[in-house]
Amino acid sequence: MSGAGNQDSSPFHPGERQVQERLGVRDIEAWARKVVRSHLPDEHRAFHTALPYLIVAARDGTGRPWATLLTGPEAFVTSPDPKSLVIDGTPVTGDALEEAFVPGADIGILGIELSTRRRNRMNGRILDSPAAGGIVCGVVQSFGNCPQYIRERAWRRVEGEQAGSPVRNAHLTPSQRAWIESADTFFIASGYRHQGEDATFGMDASHRGGERGFIRVVDEAHLVFPDYAGNNHFNTIGNLVLEPRVGLLFVDFETGSLLQLTGRATIDWDSDAVARIPGARRLVNIDIEAIVELPAAVPLRWDADAEAVRSLRLIEKTRESEDVTSFVFEARDAGPLPTFESGQHLPLELDAPDFTEPVRRTYSLSGAPSTKRYRITVKRDPQGLASRYLHDHVETGAILDSRKPAGAFILSCSKCPVALVSAGVGMTPMVSMLHTLAAENSDRPVWFVHVARDGGHHPLAHEVRKLAARRPNILVHVAYSRPRPEDRAGIDYDRKGRVDGTLLASLIDDAETHYFLCGPTRFMAGLQTDLERQGIASGCIHTESFGPAG
Repeated sequence: MSGAGNQDSSPFHPGERQVQERLGVRDIEAWARKVVRSHLPDEHRAFHTALPYLIVAARDGTGRPWATLLTGPEAFVTSPDPKSLVIDGTPVTGDALEEAFVPGADIGILGIELSTRRRNRMNGRILDSPAAGGIVCGVVQSFGNCPQYIRERAWRRVEGEQAGSPVRNAHLTPSQRAWIESADTFFIASGYRHQGEDATFGMDASHRGGERGFIRVVDEAHLVFPDYAGNNHFNTIGNLVLEPRVGLLFVDFETGSLLQLTGRATIDWDSDAVARIPGARRLVNIDIEAIVELPAAVPLRWDADAEAVRSLRLIEKTRESEDVTSFVFEARDAGPLPTFESGQHLPLELDAPDFTEPVRRTYSLSGAPSTKRYRITVKRDPQGLASRYLHDHVETGAILDSRKPAGAFILSCSKCPVALVSAGVGMTPMVSMLHTLAAENSDRPVWFVHVARDGGHHPLAHEVRKLAARRPNILVHVAYSRPRPEDRAGIDYDRKGRVDGTLLASLIDDAETHYFLCGPTRFMAGLQTDLERQGIASGCIHTESFGPAG
């Protein structure tokens, strides 16, 4: 897609519409008409003009598409009006697009801020190439993209480093193959132009990301990469259906070097090879025709290793108690998720109303370690922005962003006896640990000790009893501080009152036991003091607190 056109025309050219029809997503057009604009909104103008670099797609003198990275001094991009963007920078010597930015040429621009994972696209035509250098671009269309698969990377400028001599060849060298095979990010240039003039003709610059190794180099002239679920516009794939020529750009974030490729693409829609790659919706095969390597081409450097952000789809929402609900997520693209260890938490980003920035929270994972789904179990805090938003507004099918699970509150010993002691919703990491312990082929003793207000505020109770039944050496002891008349002593709970060191001492008789405590700070502080007074070494006491951040 390279132009919004008018309100009566489709924002998609025939190739994009063909792919959408093939995949049953033509209804995306109603949405696209609202978000694809023939000008730059003020927020896009501010975004592009604040960036230190842009990804740009264009064609060389022979019509082959390439992508490059343009940069310049601070504020090197300006927008005199909503219909134009001025770039005070040109490609470095030897760049495949060094002579490409001439008046009338198609241009595709991707503004991407890796540190915040924001990206916006602008496609148009070159209006002028001033003698002093630079590019004046006329806007044909602009639209935003979701942050899927973008890895956060902070950037910095470097001074005094000289660019190396360009290297041109037709086949990948061993070092270039290694570069591509270790990449987690690349950029792609594609385009379609037919006879006459149409707002949907032009060039597109786009981003692709994944785990390291998601691009496979078949041999020195061929590579293949998976195409994951996206926004259903199918701009790049739609271009390639009608015009298979394509350009790829790889950035060495540590050295500022660029690797440009151009060639022809073929799309593998549904072969067995597609099915073997988790999350892949199709594969794109590239036959490489020309290569340009530009050592230390740009005076910018980025973090080498960046944290991946995955989009998750909510597939189950289950009420566990009066104020606690479980949320089960899978990857948006149905691919594998980073595994986690029992006790770790999941960092989430919520686009809550009335907030301009995502609301970031971490919630303990409450399910068994898995690469297929994540479960969090969240208490609704009446004053908590995030927990109220999750409970009240997030329904199945919703898409949320997350980073990979993290945290050091994990089962740190493989053979020692274990006591899992929690209060309230602090049981969530303990249930995950219990999943792991119940699945072990082990006879080590496990005590699961929990205190809740009453049966109405006791989430996951049945699940805990069911897990404990898997092994005879798992003991569950539940205390209710204020049991209801309908709560059954000896069935729903074991004692009335609270959990303290005296109770633990009466239940646990193994000096080698490691204690894992989770709950309000006061609860854990009292328990830790009691345990230390009983001679339990501090190295055998592990704590994880939660608070009312909500």
